[in-house]
Amino acid sequence: MADLQDEPHSVGIGAEDVPAPSDTAACALERAAALLSVHPVADGCNTLVWTLRQSPYHDIDKPGDSGVDTDLPRLRAGGVGAQFWSLLTPHGAGTPTGQVVSDTLEQIDVALALIRRYPDSLCLALTADDMADARNRGRIASFLGPVPGEAVTDSLGPLHAFHALGVRILAPAGAPWAQQDLTAFGHEVVQEANRLGIVLDLTGCPPTAARQIATASKAPVVVSNTAAAALNPHPGNVTDEVLLALREANGLAMVTFDATRTGDSLHAVADHVDHVRAVAGPQGVGLGAAFGTERGTSRPTGLTDPSGYPHLIAELLDRGWPEADLALLTWGNAQRVLRDAEFTSRAAHHRRSPSS
Repeated sequence: MADLQDEPHSVGIGAEDVPAPSDTAACALERAAALLSVHPVADGCNTLVWTLRQSPYHDIDKPGDSGVDTDLPRLRAGGVGAQFWSLLTPHGAGTPTGQVVSDTLEQIDVALALIRRYPDSLCLALTADDMADARNRGRIASFLGPVPGEAVTDSLGPLHAFHALGVRILAPAGAPWAQQDLTAFGHEVVQEANRLGIVLDLTGCPPTAARQIATASKAPVVVSNTAAAALNPHPGNVTDEVLLALREANGLAMVTFDATRTGDSLHAVADHVDHVRAVAGPQGVGLGAAFGTERGTSRPTGLTDPSGYPHLIAELLDRGWPEADLALLTWGNAQRVLRDAEFTSRAAHHRRSPSS
């Protein structure tokens, strides 16, 4: 596909030859759809598993009939080719560790049941190759995670068990070993996650802990559900300092579609995507919408469900984004992080025995 610079330009055209705004928008939307057919969206965060655990009657095979903002027809209409299914639960401070572990295992069970229920649309993915294979077979690659770091108690055993069950993303936020500073055991968790090929998700981590984890990890880290604090100082948004640390570590910040964090319009979300790209670099920005909730969640106009993705891509095309950068935003950056994590895992297996 050609970049914007390759588009033909006319000289001396009259006003009657200039496309009307609606024609221009339609052209950008067509280009967005064409791009997504080759480089679909790898969405870094969807909380549907938690929603289905609370309300299991939802049928996501029926368009708009599920009562949630995510269903298979809208995922396909939005060009979603890979989905990271969040397995986090809204635990409050002081929740017993056993409850966190139990709830996490239930979330994994619900996620696997979801994938089994829709085999023509979803398939479990463990690797970057699985991600590409699912796309080539017309399926949505389904990654399990993140799971909460709190579920990795004071032992690496739970981390090994989660990996065996198919989990490939871990979120340290809230874990006692990743508070303001990364503890000695926290360093062990990071090393073991690297050895297993589990990606570390810094969403919700305090800035100091986020920088320490990004530095300690030999594999790239991600922030799967965030926006730019420079544009909106929401506590869940990342600072430019963290974005620069992600750039240094070849990590990835995935922009959310939560209106409280980005603003209430598609244009505002595009501003956040622009800012993250400017600070973290074209290889440091992705998309993690955090869909999967029941109706009523605050969403930006035009991005109320996954079918809105082509409109965001069209907006970025209108802003002059090269198609090569858009391909990184939607698909390439997420796949690179997974491949780098797998490479780090293979190297670690050659260097050292499993941690105790």
